[in-house]
Amino acid sequence: MVTDFNQLDLTKQYTYADYLTWTFDDRVELFKGWVKKMSPAPNMSHQRISWNLSGELAYYLKANSCAAFSAPFDVRLIGKSKSKKAKDNHAVYTVVQPDICIICDQSKLDERGCIGAPDWIIEIVSPGNTKKEIDDKYFLYEENGVREYWIIQLTDETLTVFDLKNAKYQFRKIYNNVDKAPVGIFPGFEVDLVEVFSK
Repeated sequence: MVTDFNQLDLTKQYTYADYLTWTFDDRVELFKGWVKKMSPAPNMSHQRISWNLSGELAYYLKANSCAAFSAPFDVRLIGKSKSKKAKDNHAVYTVVQPDICIICDQSKLDERGCIGAPDWIIEIVSPGNTKKEIDDKYFLYEENGVREYWIIQLTDETLTVFDLKNAKYQFRKIYNNVDKAPVGIFPGFEVDLVEVFSK
């Protein structure tokens, strides 16, 4: 059991089994076994946008079999593996906590979170997030098959959307704070960014 973040050996790779034994307060993720310390608790603007976005999604998802979750919520990414070993905590090396994720395959859900790729992930980028962190997640989500990836920038109130096509992300568009953004995985559904960014 590790009770202090500083007890971790950051030159070592860890598994989800290790992660479950950590009892310190610091929020961390695992990127292919490497520990990544998360930014401090989200600021007020981050929380407001997350709340507004959740409201936009809630009504639509009521009539849908998909479920939405917000951080902290563990998503264990297992690549394309379909084997029973993929559900072994010792065989899982990537654990992320997206700001919001939408999962349509209920078999991926258990009491600890999600195992496998969500269908749609939304990350809200605060000034403290580094470009490396954003890039790392982009490639993790792409290689694990997350079908749609949205990145919301707080500083300039924009939304960048990527759609997965032929196992690679295709840049769709950058939307601004007065646009309506179509949701690729839900044809006919649009998110009103005026509402998302409203104060």
